[in-house]
Amino acid sequence: MEPDEKDESLAEAFWSVARRLRHLSREALAPWDVTPSQSRAVGVLARRGTMRLSELALHLRIAPRSATEVVDDLQEAGLVERLPDPHDRRATLVQLTDRGVEVGAAIRAARAAEAESYFGVLSDADRKDLTRILRTLRG
Repeated sequence: MEPDEKDESLAEAFWSVARRLRHLSREALAPWDVTPSQSRAVGVLARRGTMRLSELALHLRIAPRSATEVVDDLQEAGLVERLPDPHDRRATLVQLTDRGVEVGAAIRAARAAEAESYFGVLSDADRKDLTRILRTLRG
C-alpha cells in the first residue's frame, strides 16, 4: 500500500481510476485519430444503425449543435455520411460508411483489449462485484 493510500477517500480513489481510464481511452483511440466523443458516436451508430442527427444527440446526451460538430468531424474523416430523411425533408440522417464500420469494429476490439489489460489484475469475483457496484451507481 502506498503511504497516502490509507488516507485516500473513496471519491479520490474513484476519480483517480476515472482519470486513468480516460487516459488509456485516449491512447487506445490514437491510431484512428478520433476523440472520445467521436468514438461514442461511432459506437452508437454501429449498435443502433442509421438515425437522425437529433436522435444521435439524445443517445450521446449532448446538445444537437454539439452532435452536428461531432458528425462534421466524422464526415470529414470519411467515417459517416449524411443522408436526407425520406420521411421528413427537413431532417438529416447519419450513417456509418464502410470505413466507419471498420474503424468502429477496430475501436471496440482495442477498447476490449485495453479493458482486459486494465481490469485483468482483478479476480473474477472482484470483477463481478465491481460490475454490480458500478451498475448500481449508474442508476
